[in-house]
Amino acid sequence: MLDLLIRNASLPDGRKNMSVAVQDGKIAEVSEGLQAPAAEVVDAQGLLLSPPFVDPHFHMDATLSYGMPRVNESGTLLEGIALWGELKPQLTHEALVERALAYCDWAVARGLLAIRSHVDTSDPSLLPVEAMLDVQKRVAPYIDLQLVAFPQDGVLRTPGGLDNLKRALDLGVDVVGGIPHFERTMADGAESVRILCELAAERGKLVDMHCDESDDPMSRHVETLAYHTQRLGLQGRVTGSHLTSMHSMDNYYVSKLMALMAEAQLGVVSNPLINITIQGRHDTYPKRRGMTRVPELMAAGLTVAFGHDCVMDPWYSLGSGDALEVANMGLHVAQMTSRAGMQQCFDAITCNPARLLGLQGYGIEKGAHADFVLLHAKDPVEALRLKATRLGVWRRGQRIASTPAPVATLNVPGRPGSTTLLSAR
Repeated sequence: MLDLLIRNASLPDGRKNMSVAVQDGKIAEVSEGLQAPAAEVVDAQGLLLSPPFVDPHFHMDATLSYGMPRVNESGTLLEGIALWGELKPQLTHEALVERALAYCDWAVARGLLAIRSHVDTSDPSLLPVEAMLDVQKRVAPYIDLQLVAFPQDGVLRTPGGLDNLKRALDLGVDVVGGIPHFERTMADGAESVRILCELAAERGKLVDMHCDESDDPMSRHVETLAYHTQRLGLQGRVTGSHLTSMHSMDNYYVSKLMALMAEAQLGVVSNPLINITIQGRHDTYPKRRGMTRVPELMAAGLTVAFGHDCVMDPWYSLGSGDALEVANMGLHVAQMTSRAGMQQCFDAITCNPARLLGLQGYGIEKGAHADFVLLHAKDPVEALRLKATRLGVWRRGQRIASTPAPVATLNVPGRPGSTTLLSAR
């Protein structure tokens, strides 16, 4: 007897009336119309069964700290960094863990079961690192939490910054991070990329750098990142996050740059909610929105994913851990409103970030982990339109979260007594 059988599901690739059979925490079969005895049978009623959402870029050490010790009034990146610097002396292990665990509860409810979080290594105490390693262990049964050693104040700009980052890796942090555009000079930024890529190559680590999070079209550290990725043989192991300066670069240079990035097999993470909020703050009108060139990068063959980046912290006052909200904003800003473009945006919060994180056993296919989300939508486009309710969330075949279907009662003469906002098709 199967442990779980989900029947009559639609899948993100367009297949309908699919059954997903689960045994011992893994998907045993995916086929149309399968009937078999199971301890639990779920009728999906034609709704969308998706692999879990994946956030490839987040800051869990800062999450849910909004208003502590004050609010970012300018909304700029630099005031956010300064505010985080004011908050750091007040941090405690217990408070960091408590806020992160609360956010992870939100994530589970939203079907977000894998997160890559950058963790500040600038302070020699490494307090945020130790707290997030504690969180990583606690949430391991239900969330894949991957940590990035992130020198928020600049690995060269901070006294002892490189040593701090190395010690974070020694403690068990998974990925090498960086922030070259925040170093004191362009030359220092380029040097930091070289040093950090060589460190990753030496230790066999992945790389994920905050890169060119700026409106300055001359901030071109991603070119250096692509070069060292090629030089060190790190193809497919390096991600450039943000890349907002590409929004302001001239098209000729970008045509050359994207080819270099494709040769290096760089991953790209755009953070739509934060990029359009923080960038363009020094503009009057026309006002730049800052998000990198998502459809063009996808067309060039790069793996592009959408991240949440921040939720209620010094940089962003809103957010709820909803990957569909992130993708919904991304498709609007990038004008990816074709059916194919909207499908690409759904991929940018599921299979694409799973690839960047190197997740094993991801997807709805035989032999994969039985991790999935039943959405109150019929297909990925409708899921994006509605930011669909997560009717059920499963991890290794066990239901770990449920939300009732959103049904509104109506009292309108001549009309039905309720509506769900689902399309009729």
